[in-house]
Amino acid sequence: MLSDAELDRYARQIILPAFGGAGQAKLKTAHVAVIGAGGIGCPAITYLAAAGIGQLTIIDHDVVERSNLQRQPLFADADIGSPKADVAADAARRINPHVEAVAVPRRLDAGNADALLTGAGLILDGCDNFETRLTVNRTAVTLGIPLLSAAIGAFEGQVALYEGWREDSPCYACLVGDDPDRPGINCAEQGVMGALAGMIGTMAALEAVRALTGWGQPLTGKLAIIDMLDRRWREVAVPKDPECPICRG
Repeated sequence: MLSDAELDRYARQIILPAFGGAGQAKLKTAHVAVIGAGGIGCPAITYLAAAGIGQLTIIDHDVVERSNLQRQPLFADADIGSPKADVAADAARRINPHVEAVAVPRRLDAGNADALLTGAGLILDGCDNFETRLTVNRTAVTLGIPLLSAAIGAFEGQVALYEGWREDSPCYACLVGDDPDRPGINCAEQGVMGALAGMIGTMAALEAVRALTGWGQPLTGKLAIIDMLDRRWREVAVPKDPECPICRG
């Protein structure tokens, strides 16, 4: 049941015909695990908390650095040196006292991924390395948890939803393979436009809300690519790889 305070807080969402009180109630009971409280995680956490997600588990082993502040607006100069997960969880609770925000200031790896992600209804992965992304993907397939994957670099962002345990749906490895040594996008070397991180993180939060509540057309099995250098948007289908070592039958 939504309290009077919650009904007031979420009124502008609840009046949406495709969402309604039923959608808000689903968010209240939802549990989202966010991997990485960085450029993607910060705006995603902001809007997931504001939307009324019941529980947010925020997993990040890093501490706040000055170079983060250009694109990670949950942090300020006073937070430099503090664990990102702790600061982000505190911020989520300030944004919405009805949200249970749990900080996990640890590196997610193959040894702890099952324990950290079991019980989540959706995983939002915005981390910055392939090794962690592939571990998250394997765990999502094993546990049967939808994986919303988002990435940014320079002027481009990508968002996709994977349900690789399903017979007709790809996993993240169907797109990128399963090589943890594959070179990734390094923002320290390549650079990234700060507002792009906000845009992609917010889009990831919106797609998480969609996936959890069922309004509109889901992004399952599709990759949304946004190139803001020339303002180009497109979606491409991601086929299931019959030879995928992670999600093949």
